Amino acid sequence: MAVLGPGGVGGLLAALLARAGHRVICLAGEETVRTLRRDGLRVRSAHFGTFTARVEADTELREPVDLCLVTVKHTALDAALERVPPALVGAGPVVPLLNGIEHPDALRRRYGAGRVAAGVIRVESTRIAPGLIEHGSPFAEIDLAPPAAGPDPGTADPLATAVALLRSAGVRTRVAGDEPAVLWAKFAFLAPFALLTTRYREPIGRVRTERRTELVALVEEAAAVARASGAPTDPARTLALYDTFPAGARSSMQRDAEAGRPLELDAVAGALLRAAARHRVPVPGAARLTAELESALNPPAPGAGS
Repeated sequence: MAVLGPGGVGGLLAALLARAGHRVICLAGEETVRTLRRDGLRVRSAHFGTFTARVEADTELREPVDLCLVTVKHTALDAALERVPPALVGAGPVVPLLNGIEHPDALRRRYGAGRVAAGVIRVESTRIAPGLIEHGSPFAEIDLAPPAAGPDPGTADPLATAVALLRSAGVRTRVAGDEPAVLWAKFAFLAPFALLTTRYREPIGRVRTERRTELVALVEEAAAVARASGAPTDPARTLALYDTFPAGARSSMQRDAEAGRPLELDAVAGALLRAAARHRVPVPGAARLTAELESALNPPAPGAGS
C-alpha cells in the first residue's frame, strides 16, 4: 500500500500499518524520503505507544498498490497527486483523508469515479519533524464511503480489504454511509473548531467555555448547510463531542497558523461558504470569521488607503 504525505495523519497511519506487518511505501519530498529511509517513522503516542517503524519511501509511486491513502494538506494536493500515476493505483481504492468536502471530485477526475472512496479521520496527530510524529488524542477513527461504482460481480470488495488492513493496525475503521453523510459528519464539526481556534488563538477548552455562544451559533450554521446538502447533522451531538475533547486540543489549522504554514482556509471556510451560497443558507458567523482570518493573512500594505 502507499501513503501519500507521511505527515501527522499519514505518518501515524503508515507507522501503525508497518508495525502490523504490512508493506508500506511512503511518498514524499526528497528530504523526507531520505529521513524515512535512514531513520524510519518514529511515533510518540500515549495511546499507541512510542515506537519506530521501518517503511519504504520514494518521491513517486513506481509499482501498483492495493490501497493508496492520500493524507497531504489540501494546499499541497494538486502537486502531490503527481507522485501517484493513475495507472499504478491498481484495483484498490484511493482513500483521501483530507479536511474539507470538495477534494473527492479532484481525485475522481484523475483516478476515476470507481477508484475513489471518500473518507474522514478523527485524530489529533502532528508531524514534529520529518519522520517524527506526535499523536495526542486517545483515539484514531476512520469512516469511509463506498466508491460511486461498486466491485465487479464475483470479485473481492477492495474497500473491505482496506477496512481490514486499517483495523489490523489498531485504527477503528468502518464503512459509514454515503459520501455526503460521511464528509459532512466531520465537516460540520471541523469548520467551527478550525475557525474559532484559529481566529482567537485558543484551544478548544477556552473556546467552548469563554466563547460558547459563538460556538453554538457556528455549529448551528454548519448543521443548517449540512442539512441543505443532504446530510442531516445534530448540533447538540456536535456540541457534546466538543465537550469530550481534551481542553488543550487545537485544530490543525490553528497549529499551521502558529507554525507559519499555509492555511487550509479555502478548503474549510471557503467550502462552507460556497455550499451555503449554493443552498441559500445564511451563515453570518462563518462569513465574519472567514473575513477576519483572510484579513489577518493579507494585511493591507503600509500606507494603503491613505
